Order: sequence, then structure tokens, then C-alpha cells
Amino acid sequence: MNRILALAAPALAALPLAACTVVPDAPAVARTPMPERYAVPIDQPVRVGDLVVTPKAVVEDSRCPENARCVWAGRLIVKTRIDGDGWRDTTDITLGETFGTHGRVIALVSGIPEKRADRETDPRQYRFVYEMR
Repeated sequence: MNRILALAAPALAALPLAACTVVPDAPAVARTPMPERYAVPIDQPVRVGDLVVTPKAVVEDSRCPENARCVWAGRLIVKTRIDGDGWRDTTDITLGETFGTHGRVIALVSGIPEKRADRETDPRQYRFVYEMR
């Protein structure tokens, strides 16, 4: 009986790993926020003053493509989660505009890459910078 268990042990040890799946394109989410003024991707928290700000999704990117001429500049709107001491807000923040909550004002000051007329932007390519105002 011991010999059978000894032979089966390597196969049994591999069983828990057989249930694991690797998702290569899943975004990495840091457990601690990045420092201020750091350009972060979707779902990556960043420290902004005493807040932790996390871009959650691009709601709208109607900015004029960098390789086109437009009569309207367009806008970039990002659904953003804001965590303070004992509270949380989720709101849409527009690039270049401020948002006030709980006595603090933040702004989305950068959204890259620039939009292009010849291709769609993959959501995983976006990076955002927020700052306290």
C-alpha cells in the first residue's frame, strides 16, 4: 500500500495546479497605491494628496485625434473611484475639469495615448494622471 501511495504522490501533488488558469492579458492591480503624479492604467490606484484615486473605465473619448483637424476638441471622461478616510465616491471625471468631494478638489490632468483617427485605443493602453487642486 505504501508503494502505491509513493507512486501516486507526484500525480496527486499536481492536481491542485491543474485547476489553475493563467489569464495573460488581465491587468495587474497593485495592492498599494502608486505615488502622486504617476500615470496609472485602468484599475491601478494612485495616491492623490490624502486620497486614493482609481480609474475604473473610459466612459467617453471623443478627443480630436492627433492626426486630424477638428472644429471641436472633444473630451475624455473617466469613471473614477475616490477613496478617503471612511468614505468612497465613484464619479465620472472629465479631462481638464475639477471634481470636488468631501472638502477636496481633484482633477484629471492627463490621459494618454492621444486618440488617433486610424485606429481604436485598446483600453489597456490608457494611462491617467490626477492631481489635488
